[in-house]
Amino acid sequence: MSAIPDSTLAASEQLIADLQRQLAECRAERDEALEYQTATSDVLNVISRSTFDLQPVLDTLVATAARLCGAEMAHTFRREGDLWRLAASFGFSPEYVGYWQGLGAVLCDAESPLVGWRCVREARPVHVHDTLTIPGYPEAAPGSRARTVLGVPLLRGSEVIGNFVLARTRVEPFTERQIELVRTFADQAVIAIENTRLITETREALEQQTATAEVLQVINSSPGDLVPVFDAILEKGHRLCSATRGALALYDGESFRAVAIHGYPEEVAVEIRRPYGGNVFFQRIVDGDRYVQIPDFQAVSAQLGDPVGRAALDHLDMRTWLAVPLRKEGVLLGYISAIRSEVRPFSEKEIALLENFAAQAVIAMENARLLTQTREALDQQTATAEVLQVINSSPGDLAPVFDAILEKAHTLAGASRGTLFLFDGEIFRAVASLGYSEEVPRAFRLGRPPPRGAARGRTPRPCPRLDATRRPDRPRGRLARCTNEPAAPAAKGRRAPRRAFV
Repeated sequence: MSAIPDSTLAASEQLIADLQRQLAECRAERDEALEYQTATSDVLNVISRSTFDLQPVLDTLVATAARLCGAEMAHTFRREGDLWRLAASFGFSPEYVGYWQGLGAVLCDAESPLVGWRCVREARPVHVHDTLTIPGYPEAAPGSRARTVLGVPLLRGSEVIGNFVLARTRVEPFTERQIELVRTFADQAVIAIENTRLITETREALEQQTATAEVLQVINSSPGDLVPVFDAILEKGHRLCSATRGALALYDGESFRAVAIHGYPEEVAVEIRRPYGGNVFFQRIVDGDRYVQIPDFQAVSAQLGDPVGRAALDHLDMRTWLAVPLRKEGVLLGYISAIRSEVRPFSEKEIALLENFAAQAVIAMENARLLTQTREALDQQTATAEVLQVINSSPGDLAPVFDAILEKAHTLAGASRGTLFLFDGEIFRAVASLGYSEEVPRAFRLGRPPPRGAARGRTPRPCPRLDATRRPDRPRGRLARCTNEPAAPAAKGRRAPRRAFV
């Protein structure tokens, strides 16, 4: 047997080495693909298990992406309206995480060199091989220690709703396969965010419908009684908007007065149950603003000039403040306030929700007003019919008629005592009295002259007196126990033969 040439053996050995290398590469690609598939499956399982909670999904995504791509650090930001907030992080220093958490929700920096902001602005992946070559980068990211950084936007269609950032503390660019993997994780994050958003919106809509139905049920079960209605409106509105405290106050054209209170300490509640004039922020409601929102009340506290506002600040951890007016045909009836103890402005959706509850309060007030008017009209008709019945049953006898007239008038007016006088041209004589001790009617029956300065023959008209004790000519002692003393004349033509004092 002839010997195999050395060149042939060398070629065979090279072929075997190449095949072994290719096999190792194939196994490595297989293992990597299997690891990617396993990681993707794990993430999908987390998404399916965390239907209502997005946080574990985002935490899993950033940790898994960092591990598979050989990155020491990763984070994701989410958009909240026009602002952006750190949603999840992995591997970054406490200083870096604390920096962004301390800022809270921030605007996208249009000039920042940070990869996270660039991928948001440009709506495409941004890959920086070495951050030290980018002017101002280390200063813009205190505590990050990042050298190679990859940023991928979270896209819902063409809309950027977040970002995904991976970083290495060494200079080692990410491979195309790793970039594609991060794109896949970004897509999964979008799916999770959208699922949570849709489920949350559905749940919130159901909660709002339930709350509205419950308020309407309270309105139906409390005809004419607004206290439980206002309490229910305030409780439901605050719960759905995540407000810790606030009030529902009514406006009489000059001052406000709280009729429903939630979350205030008693010393503040006592103050706002009394009429108060408000401040520059309430004035904006009076002037017609759709709503007034103060993102950080502590920052504008110097503008408070009213004692009620100062008392609230002294006793409350009040940061974000919102007031939504109650209006009917442009007329201000009151407002609903909602307060948060942290700086977190109310969204447009939350403001619209409180406006819906404000509209329900206005409807309840109008229903109560109409019901009260109907009841009063019915009471007046009933009282008139009963007086006419007394007149018909007492021909020629005026005493029971006067007693019935006085009793019905006082019942309808909510008065505790009063007298019906007849005027004979010179003096008034009491012919019926109600609620007084015996000596008072006896004194009134002796007669009393017309008030000093009264013009004889003048057309009679009702004369309300809000505080009768302030009359300088009013007698003291037992005859001076009434503070409200309106007088209503009973006239025939232009003469005033009778006058009733209530």
